[in-house]
Amino acid sequence: MRIAVLVVCCALFLDKLVWSAQPTRTNLIFILTDNQGAWTLGCYGNPDIRTPNIDRLAREGTKFTRALSSNPVCSPTRATFLTGLIPSQHGVHSFLDPQYMMGPRAYNTLAEFTSLGEILRAEGYTCGLSGKWHLGANLQPSEGFSFWITKPDGSTREFYDQDVIEHGQVRKEAGYTTELWTRKGIEFIEQNKDRPFCLFLAYNGPYVLGNLMLNASRNRHAAEYRGHRFTSFPVDSMHPWQFANKQFHNQQIAMERTACEVSGVDDGVGHIMESLERLKLDDNTLVVYTADQGWMGGQNGIWGMGDHLRPTGAHEMMMRIPMIFRQPGTVAANKSNDLIVSNYDFLPTVLGQLGLSDKMPTSPKSPGRDFSPALREQQLDWENVAFYEMETTRAIRIEDWKYVARFPNGPFELYNMQTDPMERFNLYGQPNTQTIRDQLAQKLTSFFEHYADSQYDLWKGGRSKAKRHTP
Repeated sequence: MRIAVLVVCCALFLDKLVWSAQPTRTNLIFILTDNQGAWTLGCYGNPDIRTPNIDRLAREGTKFTRALSSNPVCSPTRATFLTGLIPSQHGVHSFLDPQYMMGPRAYNTLAEFTSLGEILRAEGYTCGLSGKWHLGANLQPSEGFSFWITKPDGSTREFYDQDVIEHGQVRKEAGYTTELWTRKGIEFIEQNKDRPFCLFLAYNGPYVLGNLMLNASRNRHAAEYRGHRFTSFPVDSMHPWQFANKQFHNQQIAMERTACEVSGVDDGVGHIMESLERLKLDDNTLVVYTADQGWMGGQNGIWGMGDHLRPTGAHEMMMRIPMIFRQPGTVAANKSNDLIVSNYDFLPTVLGQLGLSDKMPTSPKSPGRDFSPALREQQLDWENVAFYEMETTRAIRIEDWKYVARFPNGPFELYNMQTDPMERFNLYGQPNTQTIRDQLAQKLTSFFEHYADSQYDLWKGGRSKAKRHTP
């Protein structure tokens, strides 16, 4: 018996010795919000909405002022964050229908690709999801994740008394789901504090869509925002292209609900940061805060994102997202960076920052570029350009100009982003603009010819995994 005990003790000691001799891996907390324009945060200049914890991330890290999403709805952008691929590569062109999330037709839309969780799992990380998935086969963990609590659907009807999925079962969550995702995220961190981990904390807030926007908030911020005069929400006549969300325009209750849900997410970020400090994980954890896509709250008379317009839209504020990286002693603090970056740059950049650049999948080849040197204030050879697609609408954004094309016959748009950053004056077809228009059209065409997979290229008869197509 004594010999057996001695053997076990020696084995445990050697295992601990081998583990401690391995290089320390940096943990990752990837915080992704739902439908949040960068302009809704204090650190991006919002004077109305209180976001002290997210503002702290920006003070203690590097904030990107021109981060753009490559699509204006949630399933495609989430697929892009996790794979580094654009919709014409991963095939998820719009929000996923509920039939693909649960039931006999459910399937994982990312199964054919190697994504963030799978890459990190292969490197010894434990990966957990707390929050919205909306990429199919929601009942069971996938893509390298073992800890898994999510929603059975993609849309948010309310934030209280909602169905959630945990341990492969659907149950009712009586409380505030924003707080649930935070609690479960902290639970995952505590369970894995002694090993490398990746937490995908995917809030379904602030959301700011659907009839919930006409309901008063029930979170702790409701009283503070009630009756507040919101100068950051323009009161304007409705844009003629507005197709959905018309009931929210210029409505005080919708502004209040937006502010409450943004501040509710901010509370969660604060609790996550407190947990890292309490567990002494602060210095060894890279925290990234971003959103799946941008959102407009009255600017140019628009409420919502690109699929809420007809024709579908490609306005900059539908694309501009917050993007903040924070790791004390590693990521430069209190820095604001104005590179034009995209969510398809996220995966190569995170892997670069974690020292795993060589693990970036090469097939299909991502259009993403690694801007992690900028997090350490190193010189970076970078072209300011980003590409966008919403089904048959495509766009290119460069330093001074933006061009929008719609297959097959338009309408087309061209904006000088230096003189007209709000995109109010369409210069397409105007005198002295043909040269820049032709240059951007050619650059846009070349990009998609290089990267698009023919089976998912909607401009050439391809299909969408979302089974939706709107001109």
